[in-house]
Amino acid sequence: MKQKRTEPIPPAPALTRRSLLIRSASAAGTMALSPSLSALFAEQKSRWFKIGVCDWNLGRRGTPDAIRVATEVGLDGVMASFGGPGGKYDLRKPEGCRAYADATAKHGPVICSLGMGVLNGVPYKSDPKAEKWVRDSVGVARALNVKVVLLAFFGRGDIKGDAKGTQEVIRRLREVAPEAEKAGVILGLETWLSAKEHMHIIDSVGSPNVQVYYDLGNSLKKGYDIYREIRELGREHICEFHAKDYAGKLFGHGNVDFWKVRRAIDAIGYSGWVVVEGAQPFGLHKSYRHDANFLKGIFPPKG
Repeated sequence: MKQKRTEPIPPAPALTRRSLLIRSASAAGTMALSPSLSALFAEQKSRWFKIGVCDWNLGRRGTPDAIRVATEVGLDGVMASFGGPGGKYDLRKPEGCRAYADATAKHGPVICSLGMGVLNGVPYKSDPKAEKWVRDSVGVARALNVKVVLLAFFGRGDIKGDAKGTQEVIRRLREVAPEAEKAGVILGLETWLSAKEHMHIIDSVGSPNVQVYYDLGNSLKKGYDIYREIRELGREHICEFHAKDYAGKLFGHGNVDFWKVRRAIDAIGYSGWVVVEGAQPFGLHKSYRHDANFLKGIFPPKG
C-alpha cells in the first residue's frame, strides 16, 4: 500500500511587481480607452468560460458518477466518454441518457462534450466500426444538446506521418460532416498534428463543423508554440481546449503558461469550455480542487 503524501500543496506563483503594475495601469486607463479598445473590452466582458474535466481522469470513464465527483472538486461539467455499444450506461440507449440526466439534475455539472477515446484502439482511419460510431455520436450529441464530440487520434489511431491514414480520415469526415452540420455538432480532432497539418485536414474536408480540439499539453510536448498556434488556428477552427501539462505538477507550476494561453485566447475571441486533463500529484480531490480554482482565476465565468 502506497504511503499517503502529506506535504502541503504549493501555492500558485505570486504576481510579479511588473504584472501588478501592468494590471494597475490597465485598470486606471479603462476610462480613457479609445472607441475601438472600448468595444474590445466590452466584447471580452461578454465572453464566458467554464471549467470541465474528462471522466477518465476522475476514474469514472463512461459512468454518470463522474458528474458527482466533478461537483466535489468544484468543476462545471464533464467530458463524457462515448465508446463502443453495449456498456452499462451506453448513451445510444434512452436509459443511459436518463442516468446522465438524473446525475446532472442532482449534482449540477453538465455534459460539456463527448470524448471518443475509444478511437485510440479502434482507429477512425481504418476500422469500419469507428466510422459508424462517429455517426452514432452525432445523433447522441444532438439528443443531449451537446455541441462538441472529440475524435481522438492516438495509439493505433495516430495519423502523424501517415498520409494514407490521413486521406481516409478526410474521406470519412467528408461523409459525416453534413450530418454534423445539420445536427449543429462539431467534430473536434485531437491529434499529435501541428496547426498547419490540422488546417490541411480542415481545408480538405471543407466543413465548418470539423475543427480542432486543442490540447495544450499534447501540442507543447510535440514542441509546437502553443501560444502562436492558438492564434494561427483562430476561433473558427478551435472548438474546445484540454488543460493539460506533462510536467506532472499542479497547474501554475508546470510548463504551460496559462496566462499566456489566456492572452492567446483573448486574441482570437474564444469563449467556452476549458477541460481539465491534469496530473494528480496530491490525489484526485486535492489536485483538481487546486486546478479548478487556479483555472477559474484565469478563465472566469465572464471574460
